[in-house]
Amino acid sequence: MKYLKIITPLLVGALLATGALRANTNLANDLSDGQHVLLMRHADAPGYGDPAGYQLDKCSTQRNLGDKGREQAVIIGQWLSSQGISTAKVISSVWCRCLDTARLLNKGPVTTSPALASFFDDMSLEKKQTQDLEKLIQDQLNANPKTPLILVTHHVNIQAYTGKVVNVGDMVLVKVDKNGKYLSHQVYPSPKY
Repeated sequence: MKYLKIITPLLVGALLATGALRANTNLANDLSDGQHVLLMRHADAPGYGDPAGYQLDKCSTQRNLGDKGREQAVIIGQWLSSQGISTAKVISSVWCRCLDTARLLNKGPVTTSPALASFFDDMSLEKKQTQDLEKLIQDQLNANPKTPLILVTHHVNIQAYTGKVVNVGDMVLVKVDKNGKYLSHQVYPSPKY
């Protein structure tokens, strides 16, 4: 792990120098136009679902990020910086794997919202959760239209909102209407880690 702190910036720097990671000012511009939000699935957390009896206030009872997931989240944060996003309003699901991912992006303070909570264990909540997500997006973009908004959540939430199935660490740039409703999207796969 101690070498990760040295190797990761060198690797990202080398990729930038060779053009493998090209700056995309469009992403930064889109996230500052008051009509876009970046939804992100949490980084790699080995396993599937959560263990029986998990508790949201006890990370030790949940499925959490592994070493690869922590490394992935740091690299995603660096990639976002290379795209011109140095700070953002970052809101996370209360699940520890989402919170850890959000913090490791290093884009500023992280807050939580129940609108980003997983409904994997109770799919009957899909419609309500999606409506709550639309309201969260509407409120945040109305309050801070020029501030990039990054929402770290779960695959079921992203799929319900956009119709897109995403892998761990993938990001979906979503264009929304004035009510926070989905209009279109563009997927940004997780940078390699």
